[in-house]
Amino acid sequence: MSADTTDRPRVLISRRVFPQVIERLSASLTLDVHDSDEALSPAALRARLADCDGVFVATTERIDAALLDACPRLRAVCSMAVGYNNIDLPACTARGVLVSNAPDVLTETTADFGFALLLATARRVTESEHYLRAGRWRHWSVDLFAGQDVHGSTLGILGMGRIGQAVARRGVLGFGMQLIYHNRSRLPADTEAALGARWVDKDTLMAEADHLVIVVPYTPETHHLVGAAELSRMKPGATLVNIARGGVVDDAALAQALREGPLAAAGLDVFEGEPSVHPGLLAAANVVLTPHIASASLRTRMAMANLAADNLLAFFSGATPPTALNPEVLQHPR
Repeated sequence: MSADTTDRPRVLISRRVFPQVIERLSASLTLDVHDSDEALSPAALRARLADCDGVFVATTERIDAALLDACPRLRAVCSMAVGYNNIDLPACTARGVLVSNAPDVLTETTADFGFALLLATARRVTESEHYLRAGRWRHWSVDLFAGQDVHGSTLGILGMGRIGQAVARRGVLGFGMQLIYHNRSRLPADTEAALGARWVDKDTLMAEADHLVIVVPYTPETHHLVGAAELSRMKPGATLVNIARGGVVDDAALAQALREGPLAAAGLDVFEGEPSVHPGLLAAANVVLTPHIASASLRTRMAMANLAADNLLAFFSGATPPTALNPEVLQHPR
């Protein structure tokens, strides 16, 4: 979709998004829409952004110092995702480029999906469905796909932000689970008390959790936060769910732990190098695999896209974007 020739701010929409969102933005911005689910290559992204004032991104477009230097006209980078490890925030701030993300609107939907993965993983839903569909079910058996109980078990959460706490509420209030967590900083005492949560160090979390849910952001510090050493400390028969980001878990080590123990099963919505998936995970029967869809309810994805649009429209109208990550750049507009 080509833009018209006006003096309105020019914005690249880097991925196919909802038509209603495009219509909102096109009322006051000149748009260049990459109407495809295939990501632009770095070179193509740079070329398309060369004459743009803003960009609407998802989770994969890399906005780094080199791109910013090649696109000096760029003033706003607005993401429809909550995570922004694909955006070099310090580089943007140093160049006076506004960055925004989409927190809060996907919290409950993502927590729903994380708990769905936990249940499917613990109770071997995917394994048993494949068995049935293959025509292998001939008779009842006392231990046929016997999995792990969820109710009354110990839920361990690594990363106790908004989504981690939402998962915790589901486990504690809905399934009577005992809750332990590890976070860089402890929750306030009243929040811990309301959840019945107990802070533990990471080693204790790995050793005591029956079901571990990972919900930390991806940063250089959290790369392979859960690797071979951590996995070896887990209980025999424990399960692991990752709804954080690929790279937080060492996928090769996880494949080995699923194959050789101690893990009974895993549920994964994110992967290192996605959309590629480690072949050891693809070969494992005891893993539930989904294509990064934890926030994928229609209502939530629409809300995420609209929040990115809100930030773009606010910025270019001179208002304060609602979820700016570096609002200090607004004090010295370019």
